[in-house]
Amino acid sequence: MIKFDEDALICDLAETYQIYDYRQLPPYRVAIFAIGLREDSRIKMKFSGTKVPLDVLLQSAVVDRLGLLVWAKTEDGQKGRNRPKSVVESLFGEKTESEVSAFTSGEEFEKERQRLLKGGN
Repeated sequence: MIKFDEDALICDLAETYQIYDYRQLPPYRVAIFAIGLREDSRIKMKFSGTKVPLDVLLQSAVVDRLGLLVWAKTEDGQKGRNRPKSVVESLFGEKTESEVSAFTSGEEFEKERQRLLKGGN
C-alpha cells in the first residue's frame, strides 16, 4: 500500500488511528492497521478503482430512478423529451447506457424485436 499511494495511506492512518508517523511503528503493525481501514478509506477505494463510496452510489441510483418515475408521469415524459440528467453519470463523468427503450408505435416495436431476434446488436 505504501508503494501504491503513500499519501493516501498516511491520511487514512491519521484520520482513523491518529497515527501521524507510521515509520515509528513496526511494519507488521502498520500492515494490521492498513488492513483494518474502512472500505471507503482513500487507499482501499484507490486499490479497488472505486470513484465514490458504495452508499453514495446507491443513493444516487435511487435519486435517478425516482426522478425517472416522476418524469414519466409528466407531459414531457410521455413524449420522451427533457429526460432528467443522471446523478450517477455526473459522479462517474461518463454516460451509462440505458436499458430502457421507448417506441412510438407497435410497428416500430415489432421492427426492433425482429432485428434483435435475428441477432442484431
